[in-house]
Amino acid sequence: MTWADTSSNLLYVAFIAYLIASIVFGGAVKGNKEGSFKSEGRWGNIAFIVTVIGFLAHLGYFITRWVATGHAPLSNMFEFTTAFGMTLVGGFIIIYSLYKTPVLGMVVLPVALLIIAFASMFPSEVSPLIPALQTNWLAIHVSTVVIAEGVLAISAGAGLIYLLKVVDMNKKSKQRFWLEAMMFSLVIVLGFVAANSYFTLTGYEADFTYIDKDDNEALITYNMPPIAGMNQYTALTEGAMEPLFETPPIVNAGKVTTMLWSLIVGTVLYWLIRLIARKRIAAIFKPFVKNVNLQLMDEINYRAVIIGFPLFTLGALIFAMIWAQIAWSRFWGWDPKEVWALITWLFYAAYLHLRLGRGWQGEKSAWLAVIGFAIIMFNLVAVNLIIAGLHSYA
Repeated sequence: MTWADTSSNLLYVAFIAYLIASIVFGGAVKGNKEGSFKSEGRWGNIAFIVTVIGFLAHLGYFITRWVATGHAPLSNMFEFTTAFGMTLVGGFIIIYSLYKTPVLGMVVLPVALLIIAFASMFPSEVSPLIPALQTNWLAIHVSTVVIAEGVLAISAGAGLIYLLKVVDMNKKSKQRFWLEAMMFSLVIVLGFVAANSYFTLTGYEADFTYIDKDDNEALITYNMPPIAGMNQYTALTEGAMEPLFETPPIVNAGKVTTMLWSLIVGTVLYWLIRLIARKRIAAIFKPFVKNVNLQLMDEINYRAVIIGFPLFTLGALIFAMIWAQIAWSRFWGWDPKEVWALITWLFYAAYLHLRLGRGWQGEKSAWLAVIGFAIIMFNLVAVNLIIAGLHSYA
């Protein structure tokens, strides 16, 4: 068995452990009918132990993958996203050790599962680094960013729990609409996994030529029936579905197609869940948070941001600019990835200003934490997959 095989097996073990822990955390919280910690403490501790086992397997995946590749496994979407899931769980383990909050595990671990499932849809083969990534700054810059984003995701988890507790799902309001919209976005990730898995199993593939931004003929291969087409496309695969519209050369039509299929399948899944449950998804989770300590969730939300924000500043701005100067002879170039890193930084800076200067605590702070995570995920998914730039190798 190779190091790469060992790495894959350890990631699988971590996924199964997180799945079991999610179920046990949910059972511990649901079974707490008296609102006392003792009634959920025992099962919560069992779930925590399983989580730690999963995290150790996840860490083992990271180390063995490093050995297999010969570099920090942070160089592509599969490696970065699996590392993101690992830091999210690592942050939760620290928080649980301090606050003993099973309800946070019930929310954070399923999100980690979605992140790992999302990562598994990308190529996981071990391949040599391109020249731009053959530097120690890969480990320094990207590892700091992924740790920061994992910690900031904990803030969003606490914020989401807070909102599930305080938003009235029986009363029509903007808060109810946006809370359900967040649930919908999580189901879209499931849609991505389902659509990608189906077309991979069926072996779908279609080749098209197109004219790129330099007016040269190029080739694109679709792994899903093409909805978006590249500039001046021509089908090479007989019987291939005709794209519904063209995209400009700067946009990868294959990735747009993947996103649209994810949206279609995710929407179908969402309404199936709604029809079966006969209620909004947020309302399904409402009974699980009835005994939540809102002040504690607000504190976790804030503490995660004051830890994650300086780390993000260090990794996404300072280390990134140093590496950019070395690689491209300039600190800043308004590349799409750089722009969204700046937007993320400005948002969390505004979060701290509004909380400390304007007293935005409680529900307002919870909304900000969740919006911040949405920005991080947009950067991870849309900016990496759709918008072409100097970071497109990711």
